Amino acid sequence: MSNMIWKIKTFEEFTVPELYAVLKARIDVFVIEQNCPYPDLDNYDQKAVHIWAEEEGQVLAYCRVFDKGIKYDETSIGRVLTTELARGKSLGKQLIQYAVETIENRFHTSEIKISAQDYLLRFYSGFGFEDTGKKYLEDDIPHTEMVRK
Repeated sequence: MSNMIWKIKTFEEFTVPELYAVLKARIDVFVIEQNCPYPDLDNYDQKAVHIWAEEEGQVLAYCRVFDKGIKYDETSIGRVLTTELARGKSLGKQLIQYAVETIENRFHTSEIKISAQDYLLRFYSGFGFEDTGKKYLEDDIPHTEMVRK
């Protein structure tokens, strides 16, 4: 992936093409692939820091992070995805690493809460996230609350 670049931006810093590419990636993965007709545009993007890898204007991996007190009492990471284009290239690992570093650098804490799809529990535990035992269905997909202290 030669021309791949990572970007970290607040909502105000997005260019219009970047915002379009990010929203397209989210809808392609969560709504179309995972077949979840849920409101992706939830009015939280304005409060998030957005992290993504792109190549030639196409998003390869993406997530958004929040400071304390926005989604949870703790900071949080959400909308984590890699697009079909990018699977199997370990971009997900880099993405979470960047997300954790961004939270530590910008929000000065390493306490993070996430809502993880169950098949990713092992993946997240590799970054120090622990299963809180709180399990629930979100858009018909089993999720578990995880916390990193």
